Amino acid sequence: MTIQTINIMDTPVIGVFSTCTEDVCLVPKGTNPEAVEFIQKRLSVPVHSCLVNDSILVGSLCRGNSNGFIIPGKADTKALEKQTGFPFHTLPGKLNAVGNLVLANDTAGLVHPEVSDNVLEFIANTLKIDVCRGTIAGIKTVGMAGCVTNNGLLVSPGITESESALLEELFGFAPMVGSVNFGSRMVGSGILANSKGYLAGTETSGYELGRISTALGFV
Repeated sequence: MTIQTINIMDTPVIGVFSTCTEDVCLVPKGTNPEAVEFIQKRLSVPVHSCLVNDSILVGSLCRGNSNGFIIPGKADTKALEKQTGFPFHTLPGKLNAVGNLVLANDTAGLVHPEVSDNVLEFIANTLKIDVCRGTIAGIKTVGMAGCVTNNGLLVSPGITESESALLEELFGFAPMVGSVNFGSRMVGSGILANSKGYLAGTETSGYELGRISTALGFV
């Protein structure tokens, strides 16, 4: 049976510490080399160890797709671009946890309901996607309440009919409810995924892995 779970920085909340796209995965500096190799094999992308804004919370502070990454305003874009070969852009204003605030793939994005029009437009133009404000199960930090790839969408339990309808219209496929790490509603905090593969935190149950696999189009 293929192993689909991993810890990063000795914790199963791998989406807080790491992020990935169709083209690359970013993990925190200090990640075990064996973990880096495992991630690269499972997601079929190069893996780069880095810091964002001098922090190891790479997943919470960064959101990207095939068109580049958005990071907090004070972060060093040049160093990250030189290291990874991918474009990085700083978010205007004082917002910091970009990965928590934005849920995105290569075509669309859902954004924290309280972001300004300026920030919303910046995200849309930078990632070259359609965006709108919204919540998932009433949760405003949509980047951690959901996990989306170009093939599927997993969301937190408790999502309303109106939220589900908005997500389906935005992303083009119906969201599926699930959890990670033995009951955590914040599915984005415990999954790394693209259309080529996924990994979940080590506390994720077999049932939860099945839901993830189905939601993201792997079965």
